[in-house]
Amino acid sequence: MTSRIPFVIAILTLICGVFISIIFGANEDFFKDKIKEGLSKNEKINLIQDAAEKDAVLKAEAEKNWRYYQRFHFHATGIGAMVMGVLLFISFLSAPEGIKNITSYATAIGGFLYPFVWLFAAIYGPELGREVAKEKYAIFGYMGGLFLLGLFLSLFMALRYSFKTSK
Repeated sequence: MTSRIPFVIAILTLICGVFISIIFGANEDFFKDKIKEGLSKNEKINLIQDAAEKDAVLKAEAEKNWRYYQRFHFHATGIGAMVMGVLLFISFLSAPEGIKNITSYATAIGGFLYPFVWLFAAIYGPELGREVAKEKYAIFGYMGGLFLLGLFLSLFMALRYSFKTSK
């Protein structure tokens, strides 16, 4: 591969995933307080008249939104590691540089952007509603398709091209 940029993107993906977990450990209440604050502004929840029902909905929504922050962490670290592995793998293939670069960028960019659908759903979901927030930031979710395209191209190259041989 002629470009180091996909490797840098993969490392940034890993950094994002690890960084948020450090923040979780340092101040988990920050996230949970932001969720609670957002839920207090949620119009649909505020329309619920029955106090017990409202409390149950608030509790369930708080747990789901907290899980979205965790999904960002899980996806960023997991996909970042997968991207790094794929990049290293295809660097050893004797495939043409063009397809290797396309595959590298598709995998790295898609892998970097996809986890942000969960982060933005976590940030904006409490106030807007989880489904509305996911739809609003769906473009990041669609980047998972770009990542998947990169994986399929990697598979194609693995089947089509041999490993480089030393001269």
